[in-house]
Formats: sequence, C-alpha cells, structure tokens
Amino acid sequence: MTAQRIYDTVADDFNRVNDLIIKQLSSDVPLVEKIAQYIIESGGKRLRPLLVLLACRAAGYSKDEHLKLAAVIEFLHTATLLHDDVVDTSDMRRGRSTANAKWGNAPSVLVGDFLYARAFEMMVELQSLPIMTVLSHATAVIAQGEVMQLTNVKNPDLTEDQYMQVIHNKTAMLFEAASHTGALLANADQTQEQALKDYGKHLGLAFQLVDDVLDYRGDAEAMGKNVGDDLAEGKTTLPLIHAMTHSKEEDRQLIRKAIRKGGLDDLPLILKLVESSGALEYTMERARAEATKASDTLKALAASPHKEALELLTQVAVARVS
Repeated sequence: MTAQRIYDTVADDFNRVNDLIIKQLSSDVPLVEKIAQYIIESGGKRLRPLLVLLACRAAGYSKDEHLKLAAVIEFLHTATLLHDDVVDTSDMRRGRSTANAKWGNAPSVLVGDFLYARAFEMMVELQSLPIMTVLSHATAVIAQGEVMQLTNVKNPDLTEDQYMQVIHNKTAMLFEAASHTGALLANADQTQEQALKDYGKHLGLAFQLVDDVLDYRGDAEAMGKNVGDDLAEGKTTLPLIHAMTHSKEEDRQLIRKAIRKGGLDDLPLILKLVESSGALEYTMERARAEATKASDTLKALAASPHKEALELLTQVAVARVS
C-alpha cells in the first residue's frame, strides 16, 4: 500500500512517461522494436524514472520536459539490463525469460546499443549541457562497474570496501544520476541539488544491499529469479564477504571454494553458513543505514507530497521482498 502511494503522487506523469517510452521504441527494424518492447514491458518497477519525476516535482518543477528525462533514464537502465543478462548468461529476469534466452546474445547486445543511442538522442533534445554531463559520466561509470564486477567473478578475496565501490558504480550511480538530473532540470539551488544527488546514491546502495539479502533469503516467485543466482554466477556479494570474515576457518574455506566453483551444488550449505554468521542481518543493517542517509538528505527540501513520497521510498527500499 505504501509503495502504491508513492506512484500515486506522480500518477499522471508516470502514465505519460510510459506512453513516451512506447513511442520512442519505434524502429524501422522489426526485431529491434520487438526485443526493446519485450524488455521494457517486462514488469519492472520503473524506479529510476520514478526518481526523476519525484525529484523534479519536489524541487518545484512545473513543466513537461521531465517526462523525456525519465524516459532517457529508463532506456539507459534497460540497455544495461540487456547487456548484463548476456554477460551473466542469465535466462530469467522478473519471472520471464531474458531477451538473450529468447533471441540470442547478439540481438540482445545490439538492441541494448540501440536503446543507449535513442537515450542520447532524447538527451540532446533536452538541450542541457549539465544534464548531458551527468548522464554521460554516469554511463561511463556504470560500464566500469560492470567490468569491475566481471573481473571479480569467482574472486573470494574481494573486500567489503571494494564491493561497495562495485555496487556504487554498477547500481547506485544511475539512481544518483536520476535524482541529480531531476534537480538540475528543476533549476534547484546548490543545496537542494546536492541533497537530491546524495539521496539517489544512498537509496541505490540500500536497494542493492537488500537485493544481496534477497538472493539468499528471498522468495523466488516474488523476485522473478532463482534464490542463489549470485552464488551460481560466482559473485562475491556482501553476505558472503561478511560470512567469510565471521566464520571459523573450515567454514571460511568452504565458502571460498563455493565462490571459486560457482554453480548451486553448495547452495544449501552456504545458506546455512550465511545465516549462522549473521551476514544477512549485517547486510540489512548496512542497507538501513544507507536508507537513513537518503532520508536525512531530504531535510534540504520544502514540505510537499513529492518530498513525502521520496521519504516513503526509503522505507519501501528496505522493506521489500522482491
């Protein structure tokens, strides 16, 4: 119910963004349009474009260009999903087959490239150099985050600080760019601009940390993906890092071996070690701390329904089950 209240705050804007997204997917190449529509319409929460809408309105924006900015953010996000699934050889996302599972890797990568290009076309139409600067930088940082994650697959020596840098680049950066560019479009003052930028960063970190927990404790049907996917892909996430640090040597070596091997053969044992070490509670504590930091930034904004929605979003981020 709380989540629905957030969307209701910008319901008209949100519906218009969805219409714009469908319009901008138009292509003379049928397969491009087919794959792009499939991934865009696959049931995502549209959190990042929602952030654009809420940030703009909370900063007092009253025009319509934020609709285009929100669509840009969604296209950038969707492009990264297409590329992610190819890199991770994923076959399930949001309870549906991934585009690469249905059409193959090459079409998925190329349609991801199309979405990046279309996003930058719309970005130019906004005619804002500051917004272009933020989004071009964010796109580069996200790509670096993907490479960082790839180079650390099956690496049990990844530290907590290194992992936090990976998830900042890979996940939190687009949250940050969404709320930051929303502030820029609204011509927010410097204090509010910084506040909304920081809000997005901390919310994004909280969101990813909860995802880390759900990978070991979540409901597969609610999440639309399998529990243990991170371990299967050899990803060293915060629950595993904490479990290795707070387990006896024998168990630590078992976790290290499971990370190096990948796959799900060791999942039942790893689930027990992650639970018994307090790793999931610790990761949730980190997530709640980031959500609190996000909430604290909102003190720079004037009272409004949109500010209240941003506040509620920090609570939803750490209370969700999918």
